[in-house]
Amino acid sequence: MSGSVSPEINSDGHDFADVYVRLQADLLVIGDSIMTDRHHASNGNYDDDDPQNQIGGIIPSFPLSGWLRHGMEAVVQDRGGTACHPGEANANFMKDGVYNRDLNAGYHEKGACTDDPNADQGCIIFDLFGGFGGVPGKVMRRPIKFNPVRSSVDYTRGQAEGHYRRLNRNVVARNQEDNREPLRNAKIDAIANLDGCWHLSFREMKPEFIGLLAEGIDFLKKHKTDFMHQLGGARNFGAGIIDCEPINPLYEERELKRVFDHRKGNTNKMDEKDHQWAEEYRPAFVNALDERIEEES
Repeated sequence: MSGSVSPEINSDGHDFADVYVRLQADLLVIGDSIMTDRHHASNGNYDDDDPQNQIGGIIPSFPLSGWLRHGMEAVVQDRGGTACHPGEANANFMKDGVYNRDLNAGYHEKGACTDDPNADQGCIIFDLFGGFGGVPGKVMRRPIKFNPVRSSVDYTRGQAEGHYRRLNRNVVARNQEDNREPLRNAKIDAIANLDGCWHLSFREMKPEFIGLLAEGIDFLKKHKTDFMHQLGGARNFGAGIIDCEPINPLYEERELKRVFDHRKGNTNKMDEKDHQWAEEYRPAFVNALDERIEEES
């Protein structure tokens, strides 16, 4: 690991290549993109509208990535920088003028921060999430596998406990004569009581990446009820309100598992690592973030 951090942190043996973010939500609706493993459901219960079903599945990384990126962009903008727009300037967008309004709201055209995407790192958002010509981003965002059986969840692989159900939403007639006759029925996939972690991996580690991740997750937690920063759909119905926090990157695997063990609390060693993270590591990473944004501004 290189960058503007103390020699002690640079040489302490932690590479921070893999980090975990704890996510908790009462209700999550990701449109039609939740992929279930109904054919694997236990006890022969395959009914997606049964509250006792044992259906697990996958939350794709696409909505998760967009949610995280939006929080990181806000952190960069709050520090006086501009963020790479996720869409190309010459794309055929659905609404005229929106792209220009985005540029006026703290963004620059995608890739405008680099002359050669294969050689220049560009702004920190471009560096992390990638851009033109198949240039990979430095952070890999994995999907989250969820399971309703807590004992089947492997948190070290970025999995979560979650309870899937297909719900019905009806639009009904409002007049007396038709007596609330259904006019339209829509089915939505929902996950309730989600609790687990999201596994992120850095293809290349830079201290400012950890600083931006920590600050971005904090921003999303503080703004979790803002319509713009909820995750997924059904935001007017309390869905997508995410309690999130980075899990201390100094934890070992057994300590990561202990975070999700409701029968146990922190060990003294975990408390020491929490103090070390808060007092030494995180400030150094955030300082590296501030320095990079200042250089780019």
